[in-house]
Amino acid sequence: MLVISHKSYLISKPLIRHSSKFYNSLPEESKKALDRIIRVDHAGEYGANQIYAGQMAVLGKTPAGQTIQHMWDQEKDHLKKFEELIPKYRVRPTVLLPLWNVAGYALGFGSALLGKEAAMACTVAVESVITEHYNNQLRELLEKNPEKHAEILEVIKKFRDDEQEHHDTGLEHEAEKAFFYKPFTEVIKAGCKAAVWVAERV
Repeated sequence: MLVISHKSYLISKPLIRHSSKFYNSLPEESKKALDRIIRVDHAGEYGANQIYAGQMAVLGKTPAGQTIQHMWDQEKDHLKKFEELIPKYRVRPTVLLPLWNVAGYALGFGSALLGKEAAMACTVAVESVITEHYNNQLRELLEKNPEKHAEILEVIKKFRDDEQEHHDTGLEHEAEKAFFYKPFTEVIKAGCKAAVWVAERV
């Protein structure tokens, strides 16, 4: 997986809430880009939370439960941050959150019913798409005045690294031993890419 290096965007201190003056100073191009980026990322983290919730409902009391819980806890932090950024940057959330709620939980629950390996294969598929998605956003923002987008850049960089960790964790926990691993993960990847496309627009 491609990792972008430009400069360190690690979160090291609480982020300061932007004033209306700061937001109004942003070029219209930046406002539109941030609206799209924050909306789709919020939707993605919301869906990821539901996936892990579904997996924990089935596997929470198994040996895999602790690993899944750790990843879910990180996703909860991601969602919390984007819920802070939505009003800060005056972003309209996707209207499809109720669908993400049901679809995410169903994917997590259903994959876990197929066994620990299938649940981990689901994680690998989802996180591979999200890691690539975050990398694409980093490229875009780095090309569009990174100083103006410093807060979003450091958030995405941190979360991208977490998602890559989840992807690698899935592989370490025998995701590739899942029944029909290749077609199973390709279907999930296609669904995730479609969800990203839709959430960016509605």
